[in-house]
Amino acid sequence: MEPVNARTGRVVIVGGGPGGYEAALVAAQLGGDVTIVDRDGLGGAAVLTDCVPSKTLISTADYMSEFETAAQLGVHLEDGEGDEVSDAKAELAEVNARVKDLAAAQSRDITERVTEVGVRILRGTGRLLSATRVEATLEGGGTEQLDADVILIATGATPRTMTTAEPDGERILTWQQIYELDSLPERLIVVGSGVTGAELAQAYLGLGTEVVLVSSRERVLPGEDPDAATVIEDVFKRRGMEVLGQSRMAAVERRGDGVVVRLVDGREVEGSHALLAVGSIPQTSGMGLEEVGVELKESGHIAVDRVARTSVRGVYAAGDCTGVLPLASVAAMQGRIAMSHALGDAVAPLNLGVVSANIFTDPEIATVGISQKALDEGLVDADVVMLPLSRNPRAKMSGITDGFVKLFAQKGSGAVIGGVVVAPRASELIFPVTLAVHHRLNVDQVASTFTVYPSLSGSIAEAARRLHTTDS
Repeated sequence: MEPVNARTGRVVIVGGGPGGYEAALVAAQLGGDVTIVDRDGLGGAAVLTDCVPSKTLISTADYMSEFETAAQLGVHLEDGEGDEVSDAKAELAEVNARVKDLAAAQSRDITERVTEVGVRILRGTGRLLSATRVEATLEGGGTEQLDADVILIATGATPRTMTTAEPDGERILTWQQIYELDSLPERLIVVGSGVTGAELAQAYLGLGTEVVLVSSRERVLPGEDPDAATVIEDVFKRRGMEVLGQSRMAAVERRGDGVVVRLVDGREVEGSHALLAVGSIPQTSGMGLEEVGVELKESGHIAVDRVARTSVRGVYAAGDCTGVLPLASVAAMQGRIAMSHALGDAVAPLNLGVVSANIFTDPEIATVGISQKALDEGLVDADVVMLPLSRNPRAKMSGITDGFVKLFAQKGSGAVIGGVVVAPRASELIFPVTLAVHHRLNVDQVASTFTVYPSLSGSIAEAARRLHTTDS
């Protein structure tokens, strides 16, 4: 099939993460002559060092937790001599080898896909010489200058480090370095209780490591739904994690065969390893962006509008380098929108109000639409209902005791405008709520839709039924 509104155009994409490779696929479909300049391998950090590896590690930890659940359900494991087996053991070298193999395989799959549609891949780094020319410094030596009608910057971000907490790749680690460990840390101190810190803290706890989570805020996951964060923190503590709230890190340093984290109040926390999860910084320096007029924010992120345009005509940006929302799904959508806009296809601007997101703790936290914070601050007028999963029959059968479903409905119209799901596989359960938010379905439409009995999704329909209003 011929591409819609095909237009010949030279497209150069700098960076091969989700924003970059998804943009390349769209541009190729629309008739563009596409080149990707990429340093690390297609898929970028999301596939090679961040999202895919961390979620694979988390899945392994989740699998180990099922041994405990099995015993609660009356299923007991025995060894060859008939003795009960109560504990599973993680061999981290094998776990990490699988993690890296899976990431590499995913990167190869992406490479094959973009190659199939005629995209040219140059291994190296890119620098803008003008709004229509990119210089690629090639991995094997030399340079190549590429003329372009459209340029997309999708260089992502890298872990933030501090002069008082310099990673060494051995004991003091960023989240990109943990997959080189050959054995489980005896006592891991995770600095930072945002999404990355919370996910990896629980993953290592599940694998059998003693974990201390250092949080500068009153509770973990301070940017998330407060009810959801409370559930997760309770689960952390119940499973043996030490959570140090309102404890800001001042420095991390090596001490003997371990590490010490010094807090601003003078306390010291000792461990075998420290994992730094204190945010990320965009990879936008040294690329010639400011020299050609591309506006950067004070944080270093590239300023873009809702169709991913920068301040320079013909230059677009997508993904974590823009700071719009650090999700692979958003990066991919930005890249697709950018190419559709640049090459003349029909396109709708990015709508962050319908983006679903997930935190891969156990249980997971999935969200879409408006937040509890917006409701509490009076920014929206909505009714809300929250149903604990402990009352759901399927949850009882599966031994699920933690979690809930929360729906927000606009007053008057009853339109579903947001939701939170805290449950195993909440990343799957949030999809019907996202459909409702995206298509402005009202609570009666959701409530009148059949659900399987018994199922966790039945709680979504039940929440919608409870939001039904009658004229008085």
